[in-house]
Amino acid sequence: MSDAGLRFASYNIRKARGLDNKRKPERTLQVINGLNADIVVLQEADRRHGARKPAIPRRLIETETDLDLLDLTEKGVSLGWHGNAVLVRPGLKVGAIDRLDLPGLEPRGAVRMTFDVAGGFCLVATHLGLRRRDRRAQLEVLRHATQDCGHTVMAGDFNEWSRRKGLEALDGRFQVHAPGRSFHARRPIAALDRFAISHGLSFDDGGVEDGTLARRASDHLPIWADIVVPPKASIC
Repeated sequence: MSDAGLRFASYNIRKARGLDNKRKPERTLQVINGLNADIVVLQEADRRHGARKPAIPRRLIETETDLDLLDLTEKGVSLGWHGNAVLVRPGLKVGAIDRLDLPGLEPRGAVRMTFDVAGGFCLVATHLGLRRRDRRAQLEVLRHATQDCGHTVMAGDFNEWSRRKGLEALDGRFQVHAPGRSFHARRPIAALDRFAISHGLSFDDGGVEDGTLARRASDHLPIWADIVVPPKASIC
């Protein structure tokens, strides 16, 4: 089995509401299509209150993209879990999916799933809290939840303005990559959106999609990363 190079993307879509205050799911999907990613992690993919209806109708994902929506919801209404949704290229084999509640002042969550690609890996999709004390506690939970995963990619809106503080729970096992400034889309000054990859995975390239459409579609710009998953080790 050979290495697998995959493009990951993370995008806080702000419930598909752009900087013009218009909710345009089709515009959001245009931006997503332009990322050419194999796996796309979304934040704020569902409305915040009530039944948490999806910000993007499922039928539009089916008709306007070449991606499959993973079933992460408990009740079948939302696109995801705590607003975290995941789109994948057809053919990528997904194994176990676990929904995680995260501690903190605000309701927050994450989704952990396994992929049977090359040597296999776990993906964690998350949207961390606004307070650093909560983010630290949330990352401790995620580190513990992935301790038996082997290769792991965490992706999402980390909500951390500092490049050094607040991420201590990941030290020693993960390398954190901020491909660029992704917030605020109108004038990006902070790298809030990030990837954290465990040792053994290779970060080949990454960036921020800052085209005209992306600058209008949300208050965050999407980020992407090309990551290589090694094959399973041979047993002599």
